[in-house]
Order: sequence, then C-alpha cells, then structure tokens
Amino acid sequence: MGNTALKQKYETASKTGVLKISQRKLTEFPKTVKCLEQTLRVLDFSENHFTSLPKEIGVFIHLKQLNLESNRLVSIPEDIGNLVKLETLNISNNQLTSLPASLAKLKHLKQVQITDNLLTVFPTMLCNLKHLDFLDLSRNKISEILDGIESLYVIELVLNQNQIRSVSDCIARCPRLKTLRLEENCLQLSAVPHAILTQSSISMIALEGNLFEMKEFMNLEGYDAYMERYTAVKKKMF
Repeated sequence: MGNTALKQKYETASKTGVLKISQRKLTEFPKTVKCLEQTLRVLDFSENHFTSLPKEIGVFIHLKQLNLESNRLVSIPEDIGNLVKLETLNISNNQLTSLPASLAKLKHLKQVQITDNLLTVFPTMLCNLKHLDFLDLSRNKISEILDGIESLYVIELVLNQNQIRSVSDCIARCPRLKTLRLEENCLQLSAVPHAILTQSSISMIALEGNLFEMKEFMNLEGYDAYMERYTAVKKKMF
C-alpha cells in the first residue's frame, strides 16, 4: 500500500474512528497509526504478516473492536490490558501458545475468537468477565478443562477440534452457559460430566466426534432432563 493510500485511510479514520488495513502483507505495526490513538474505535489489521505487536497497542484506549485474525502472531503484549473499552477481540488463525494475563482487565469484552492457534491451556484469565457472551477456542491443543471454569460467564462456549480428554464438573455451574460445543475432541463417555445433564442450565450440548457413540450419550441417566431444556428452548424459537 502506497503512502498516499495510507494517508487517505488515516484521514478517513480520523473522522470515522474505523481503520481497516488488511491483506497488505504488513510485517510491522505502522508507527503512524499512533496519531489516531484518541480517535480509533475499530482497528482491523487482519490477514497481514505480523509476528508480534508493539507495546504501543495499549495507547488505543478507546478501541471497541480489534481484529488481528490471520497473521503470524506468536505473542500478545500485556499492554493489551489497557484497552479497557474493548468489546470484540479476534486473534484467530495465528501461532499463539499463550495469552497475556492482562486480558482479565478487559471487563467490557463481549465476544472473543481465538480459533486456529496453539493454546494448550484453557485461558482462565477470561473467567470473571461478566459481559463476555461468546468464546470460541476451536482448533487449538487444549487437553483439559479444570476447576475454576465455573466463573466463566459466557452464554456460548466453543471448544471443537481440540484434544480435550477431561472436563471438570464445575462447568455445570457456569452461571449463563446455554450452548457448549465439544465436537471432535478426545473425550471418553466417562469423562463427560454428569452434572451438565442434571445440574446445569445448558440447553445445547454438541459432542459428536468424540470417543463414544452418541447413542451411548443419549442413554445416560439425566439425558431426559437435558432434553427437556433443549426442547423448551426450541419451542421459544419457533
């Protein structure tokens, strides 16, 4: 992208608060973007070649949407925790093995997408975020869901195509969880928490592609109680 085209984008962004520079093969965060730190509400640098972000990402304190999908990021700086107004974060399709603890400061997050990365541990720093509705962690390398998950406030949790072998019973105590997707993992039937059938408000459970037949799951004690919730939700939709 030439300097003239970039200048035009910056001028437009200074008026609209929206800057999108995607598919430009950028390898570094443009320093000139800093001039928009008091203006930007939406920043889209998807489909570039970033391997890292500068600490200066933290100066964009008015950002509500940040899209860094399809780069080559291997890390995210702790300074992202300064983006306290952020509502939507997309860092899918990168090479992240871990996430900064400072994400816990982003109290206004509503939607987070971290698919197609290399995470091996569930990002517990996203627990206790009371406005977080949707979290997608599909296609990582997460192997277990540990105790503490009960403080996750999402309505929908997507963990498809990981390597999950165990799930804590505590997941049944997630206060707002309605949809749980665990397709194509490594779960034995005995590893599926009985409490999600009998003691949760989950009304949609997707478990296809694990190490058991769905007929076996349907024969579990408590499955009827789950189906009552499922059916009730479906009736409200139609």
